[in-house]
Amino acid sequence: MVVNKMNWIGLPALLLLLLFNTGTSQSIIKTLPGYSGTLPFKLETGYIGVGENDEVQLFYYFVESENNPKTDPLIFWISGGPGCSGLSTLVYETVCFCTGPFYYDVADFDGSLPSILPNPYSWTKLYGFQVASIIFIDSPVGTGFSYANTSKGYSSSDKKSAKDNYTFLRKWLLNHPMLSKNRLYVAGESYGGKLVPMVAMEILLGNEAGLRPRMSLQGYIIGNGLTDPNIDYNERIPIAHRLALISDEYFELAKVSCGGKYDNPDPNNVQCLLALQPIKESQNYESCYVWANDLTVQEALRIRKGTIGEWMRCNRSISYEVNQKSVLHYHEIFSNKGYNVLIYNGDHDLLIPYMGPLKWIRNLSMTIDDDWRPWHVNGQVAGYTMKHKKNEFNLTFVTVKGAGHTPPEYKPKECLAMIHRWLSTRLL
Repeated sequence: MVVNKMNWIGLPALLLLLLFNTGTSQSIIKTLPGYSGTLPFKLETGYIGVGENDEVQLFYYFVESENNPKTDPLIFWISGGPGCSGLSTLVYETVCFCTGPFYYDVADFDGSLPSILPNPYSWTKLYGFQVASIIFIDSPVGTGFSYANTSKGYSSSDKKSAKDNYTFLRKWLLNHPMLSKNRLYVAGESYGGKLVPMVAMEILLGNEAGLRPRMSLQGYIIGNGLTDPNIDYNERIPIAHRLALISDEYFELAKVSCGGKYDNPDPNNVQCLLALQPIKESQNYESCYVWANDLTVQEALRIRKGTIGEWMRCNRSISYEVNQKSVLHYHEIFSNKGYNVLIYNGDHDLLIPYMGPLKWIRNLSMTIDDDWRPWHVNGQVAGYTMKHKKNEFNLTFVTVKGAGHTPPEYKPKECLAMIHRWLSTRLL
């Protein structure tokens, strides 16, 4: 049996697997409370230890493609926050984030355990055509069901989280050698979009250093992602004006008084502060909880008893240092290499507006390969798109019409069509 395994994954990979195997567990989940019968998809959960002594135990959910998982793409999904659980993306209330295979039926929710239903717009299944297998991770430590064995282990940061995610992915692929050569994409939304290029860079550097397993990184996917606060946050007032949430008079006064700089304005610029005040007062920036905290659910998911207290969709109390303010230079580095990138934004998002990416994408000095135009789903305009190119690097920018901060939550059918076409290397 050992000989067969060595022939299968190779002696070097086997030695790495034995070296990295501490703190790792995985289980196939066939049933879940709230769902009637056996799950119609393959769901795996587990822990993988990272850190010097595996003191950090990162929890994950893996949903396998139902078509051909040996050849379909593999997506490694990083949620936002920082501190929002992968369960947020896997499934969340009546309208799911739509990448996962099921959603909660809370139409008649009375506080008891809600039912869960198959999601027809899952990114792992499109009416018989597969999109990808997806790993959803609870990261950084303290998020969702992830925990640490030491108090020091609970401290994290942008840079540490990126390295921990890379270590996690290395170990996970060593435990799943049949997927180690699949086309790999790092993906995420919101604050996760900041970590996506950082994790992709760790993979790139690891591949260049000859670390095993070598990952078949194809590119990355970012939805309404934070890239540079000075660019992204500064577009909140212009987008509010475009959406008719503030008047022309308020906007013109702010533009003149603040010189176009609305985020963290000069505290000595009294005119700017006065102009921004009525605008801020007029804006309003925008269950899973019961299900995830149910002990039978946690037992079904193979959660280790006593490792966390109350499960929270987004844990705002994690010990986390923001030590990478902007990730624009990561995009600049990748733009000089042969990767494929998808940047999508809901055109009604006030938190990280679509106008931010339009600005920082221009800094990458690419040529326009497919100019600004509408894209359609079922004959209806689903948004607008344009494609940029630099040598072998391709970046597709997409807006999702009528969508807010997490587009698949608002427009599941359109977002599924978007990711399907992009992964199939088709124009939107």
